[in-house]
Amino acid sequence: MELPFGKYSTSTQRTPRIFLLLVLAVVVLGIIPLYHPFNLYPADLATQHPSEISPNYHAAEEQKIKIKEPETCDIFTGEWVWNPDAPYYTNMTCYAIHEHQNCMKYGRPDSDYLKWRWKPNGCELPIFDPFLFLDLVRNKSLALVGDSVGRNQMQSLICLLARVEYPVDISDNPDEAFKKYKYTTYNFTLATYWSPFLVSTKEADADGPSHTGVYNLHLDEADEKWTTEIERYDYVILNAGHWFARISVYFENNQRVGCRYCGIPNVSELPITYAYQKAFKTALKAINDLENFKGVAILRTFAPSHFEGGEWNKGGSCARTRPYRSNETALEGQSLEQYRIQLEEFKAAEEEGKMKGKKFRLMDTTQAMLLRPDGHPSKYGHWPNANVVLYNDCVHWCLPGPIDSWADILFHMFKMESTKSLSD
Repeated sequence: MELPFGKYSTSTQRTPRIFLLLVLAVVVLGIIPLYHPFNLYPADLATQHPSEISPNYHAAEEQKIKIKEPETCDIFTGEWVWNPDAPYYTNMTCYAIHEHQNCMKYGRPDSDYLKWRWKPNGCELPIFDPFLFLDLVRNKSLALVGDSVGRNQMQSLICLLARVEYPVDISDNPDEAFKKYKYTTYNFTLATYWSPFLVSTKEADADGPSHTGVYNLHLDEADEKWTTEIERYDYVILNAGHWFARISVYFENNQRVGCRYCGIPNVSELPITYAYQKAFKTALKAINDLENFKGVAILRTFAPSHFEGGEWNKGGSCARTRPYRSNETALEGQSLEQYRIQLEEFKAAEEEGKMKGKKFRLMDTTQAMLLRPDGHPSKYGHWPNANVVLYNDCVHWCLPGPIDSWADILFHMFKMESTKSLSD
């Protein structure tokens, strides 16, 4: 029988053909990895030289090839859809997970909460690519300002980026609430600034009637712990929410104007919304007043808690094991009011900022996180007999977990920002 390579009859004739086939096999196997999609890499993958794998990021090219959806697509409304490839890291491959969010370690029995991704209506939101993200933020910096949910976001980002590189701790403050990290290969700085009220705050009582402290809030003074720092950053993400439910005394012009549940004689009771609106107005104005801030200010909206069966300190828990569909729940009550305030103050700051050359962007995570009652640690943030204040955590998010989708959203926003900068 005559074959393309000649007669298949003697060992002498077979040898060159076998050698040629081996050469072809080596070439093919060498080419295949070049087309292997980054988002299918296993959670424990790390590279010693990530910059050799990931070329410099070209925003216009990435926009043309990767982004299928138009800029007009609303990435903040949608549904959670099944994602069998998740999670992209575990508690064994990431050191940055705080104990009270380490749901895997503390025995959470179900795992479906790990297997969902955010799908906007009418368009696709690509899964976070750590290689391309780090190329995009090469020689840039990002600061997250706010409360522990913002810190939760930073830890999620560190875990997702760990497939490429771990950062070096370059913190210049011994306080764990103020951390600064550097990805040396990419010269990318990531920092967090603790400021749960965003305004100037003093703890008046470490205990108080509810054993969560009493705080004096100067609602017309932005917190200098972050306002004196952010001018050096390319991106700043602000968030605040759950701490405003704590007992607080409110000041304006250094005069006491009211409080929340403080019990002080002759001091008016004011709702959370009063302080919340004042605080965001002050914080966003402070950014507009910073002459040397040339970065992008991002307001990340309120992420609702999911206590059921009682309040956080009265037996409330969050035991659901699947996401809601968008037609199964609705934002209401206090969460709705706080969300509306954020949108209102953001719009006002954005309009003022346009006249001053400032860039404000909205990262609206509220609807997406409203639909994830299954993503909290609940009772799986500590051992059952741990010597800690035992309560169910339905505020923060398991790592890995739903908050990892914030990286998908953030990456999309950064790509859009890079494309706009090139257009400008």
